[in-house]
Amino acid sequence: MSDAAAIMALERPPAPTPEARRSWPALLQRARRGDARAFEGILRRHERRVMATAWRLLGRLEDAQDAAQEVFLRLYRHLEKLDPERPLEPWLYRVTVNVCRDLGRRRQRRRDVHQPLDEAAAARLADGDRAADPAAGLEQEGARSFLARALAGLGEKERAAIVLRDLEGLSTREVARILGASEVTVRTHVCRARRKIKALHQRLTPEDRP
Repeated sequence: MSDAAAIMALERPPAPTPEARRSWPALLQRARRGDARAFEGILRRHERRVMATAWRLLGRLEDAQDAAQEVFLRLYRHLEKLDPERPLEPWLYRVTVNVCRDLGRRRQRRRDVHQPLDEAAAARLADGDRAADPAAGLEQEGARSFLARALAGLGEKERAAIVLRDLEGLSTREVARILGASEVTVRTHVCRARRKIKALHQRLTPEDRP
């Protein structure tokens, strides 16, 4: 595994626990009946993942917050249409990508640029509830800084594909379903993104590399 690929793997979130998957149908049913605590439970399980994905796609904390708010508003509106026998994550990823795409295009019309999130906020999103490892802190900080810079240099489709495939750890088939693209197209975007990220990493001096 190359150094750049290792950085991408470092940022992958933990998979949902079996317990979380088993309790999803009951939570959904309660939320449908108007149980606010049940809906809050769904939010707590997924808000950090949605926020992290939105930041990686948009690059700015304020935009990521706006995107997450819209994603969960749509979730609330679509509770009755969700299938309790299917995991929620693919639906959330698809909606997050679509919301971020719309926000990103509106931002482009305002001539904004993709900007990296401040390091403290990036660390909170990436770490989630995992215990901090002081010995790995500097390495992770450098990796996140590089990651933000690398994602900023990708096109919209490349960024979405690499975020879902390499950062979120989804399969090519899952990414294709979420993006509404063929697996061949996803592989193409991912390969292009990986080449650009590797090239950026190689251009950095040893002192600047994470």
